[in-house]
Amino acid sequence: MSTTANVGFEKELFKMADKLRNNMDAGEYKHVVLGLIFLKYISDKFNTRYEKLLSEGDGFEEDKDEYTMDNIFWVPQDSRWQVLRDNAKSPEIGKIVDTALLHIEKENATLKGVLDKRYAKPDLDKTKLGELIDLISDISAKYHDEKDLMGRVYEYFLNEFADITGGEFYTPTSVVKTIVEMIEPYNGRVYDPACGSGGMFIQSGKFIEDHSQTIDNISIYGQESNPTTWRLCKMNLAIRGLDGNLGTHHADTFHDDQHKNLNADFAMANPPFNISDWGGDRLKEDSRWKWGIPPVGNANYAWLSHILTHLGSRAGIGGVVLANGSLSSNTSNEGNIRRAMIEDDKVDAIVALPDKLFYSTGIPVCLWILTQNKGHEKHINRKGETLFIDARNLGTMVTRKHRELSPEEIQSIADTYHAYRNIGGAYEDIKGFCKKADLNEIKSHDYVLTPGIYVGIQDEEDDGIPFEEKMTTLANELKEQFKKSNILETQIKANLESLGFKVDDE
Repeated sequence: MSTTANVGFEKELFKMADKLRNNMDAGEYKHVVLGLIFLKYISDKFNTRYEKLLSEGDGFEEDKDEYTMDNIFWVPQDSRWQVLRDNAKSPEIGKIVDTALLHIEKENATLKGVLDKRYAKPDLDKTKLGELIDLISDISAKYHDEKDLMGRVYEYFLNEFADITGGEFYTPTSVVKTIVEMIEPYNGRVYDPACGSGGMFIQSGKFIEDHSQTIDNISIYGQESNPTTWRLCKMNLAIRGLDGNLGTHHADTFHDDQHKNLNADFAMANPPFNISDWGGDRLKEDSRWKWGIPPVGNANYAWLSHILTHLGSRAGIGGVVLANGSLSSNTSNEGNIRRAMIEDDKVDAIVALPDKLFYSTGIPVCLWILTQNKGHEKHINRKGETLFIDARNLGTMVTRKHRELSPEEIQSIADTYHAYRNIGGAYEDIKGFCKKADLNEIKSHDYVLTPGIYVGIQDEEDDGIPFEEKMTTLANELKEQFKKSNILETQIKANLESLGFKVDDE
């Protein structure tokens, strides 16, 4: 399985939880498990506050305001985890969980329509549900000293379910970390128009904490069209203590923009690749298409245009994951849009990433780093220039199908970009890895942005062995291989003849 999380008890816990899945579809089961983990999380937070108020002896432990004033969800008596634990063996446990969720939503306006009440469904094995509740109940007792316990469990489970179900709701952590480390969203408005389960926001929060900043310095804005994924994101933010505006409901970003007037300081997105049914035929006169009308059959450039439109005019910067075809496609006006964006100085950097980073597809992808102002006073004036980074050879296979970038590799990409962009940076082109190119050079390549065209091929290191010596060694190795091949051929012929099949040489 993936090594993204700091694995330990989470891995064993997931294995045990997965055993309880029985014949239930993993895509359905993830909502059952994640919903319970969320309920356990808010109950733990509530109980910590409850015990403190109880110890103070002023009788305020059942006063809702004492919780909401500290951004702690109010949990009604019949919704508290102990009630679920006490009734885990009851055949009515499904109804008890659904009722608990219903009452929590009723008492907490920000959770309205978020909690997935599916536990009373007939096809959900109530014995297995009770065992799952017992399993989650034991987490805090065994690992009560772990920092951010349920947040870690929630994130790990998201990652593992992505591995099983194809990960359409989840952006791999190493990809998210690369974007976050590059654009450094310390403070301001952070926007993701295709936010999935909220991975971009979670990593932004971690980045800020790792750099000794306060999470209150950022304001989160997101949008997600899938209703179940929208709910996952709301829960994910809540479990990490992040306050985010995800719109009033799940909605299509192109046709029901929930943040129409937003000027973001940072944008991060992993939109669905190459979608053809995005309804572009109904948006041909849209004001977002400043660089040209995106093709009806592919939304890649619609995403880029939408994000650029929402970046603040002063110093906005964004990181977008797209399929590699976006770098070179000339069909249906895409080449013209790309040219217009480049000539308008909106493309700050392009990073080619390796294949197999995603659960949903094995194809290699790229990062577009977009900017509104290459000459902002905080940065080197890079007007008329774009940085190209070829990271296709990085990463390590952690499973047969899945690759991850190491922290050191992520830092190498980010450091290269910062050296190029930040005042005081000592940037240098590295053959085979990175190259800054001006508009004339990009124009000479017909505005194709594939990094390999610009960075070239890395020089092989001279190992000091003379060419003649190398060739002699290779020739001897080849001679030995031919010998083994002849022996094997003779053995195969003999085996076939013993079965009555004679193989004659031509």
